[in-house]
This record gives sequence, structure tokens and C-alpha cells, in this order.
Amino acid sequence: QVQLVESGGGLVQPGGSLRLSCAASGSISSINSMSWYRQAPGKQRELVATITSMGNTAYADSVKGRFTISRDNAKNPMFLQMNSLKPEDTAVYYCKATTGQYTGRPAYYWGQGTQVTVSS
Repeated sequence: QVQLVESGGGLVQPGGSLRLSCAASGSISSINSMSWYRQAPGKQRELVATITSMGNTAYADSVKGRFTISRDNAKNPMFLQMNSLKPEDTAVYYCKATTGQYTGRPAYYWGQGTQVTVSS
């Protein structure tokens, strides 16, 4: 079991920056990859960025060049540095952890989410 807690959300003006954190507890060593998702009102939850246990990263086209996902060497915590924020980045941001990815029995864990609002 893995528990995830996000923090760092808030209200920021367009062009500003925020850094989100995701603190994991429980079976941290079993985590294969971690991701950030977001969900805006009336829209489906979408993948923002992923980082694997090897440190490889991937981003949604909408955030490339503006967002950076990272983690420390112990995989915990994970961060999402968000720069040049736009009103369309407004959403609840969720942290997700995947375990069992290479055993054929994946399990997914979610945090409770943190609100990011970009507005002047």
C-alpha cells in the first residue's frame, strides 16, 4: 500500500510559478513510476507528467517547456515545478503512484488532490 499527499497548490497570476509536492508513505520501494494528473471543472482527468524509477520523464504537449517533474534519489517526495502558468492550467492536480508495473499486476494509488488556480 502507498499513501500520497499533495501540497503546494494555490492562487497565482498568469505567468507566475508554483511548485507542487507529493509525499509518499508506505511501500515506497515498490513504486515503479509516479505521475501528475489534473482535472479542470467539466473536463476529464488528464496526464500532465510522468517520471519512472529510472528517472525518465514524459510530458503532455500542453505543458512541455513550462513544467518539470522531478524527485529525489529516494523517490520521495516528487515535485512538479510549474512556470509560465496560464489560466488554462487551472485544475485540481493529483499525484499518482504505480506499483507492480513489471509483474503483470499493476496497482495504482492516488492522492487527494491540490487546487491550482491561475487568475489575475
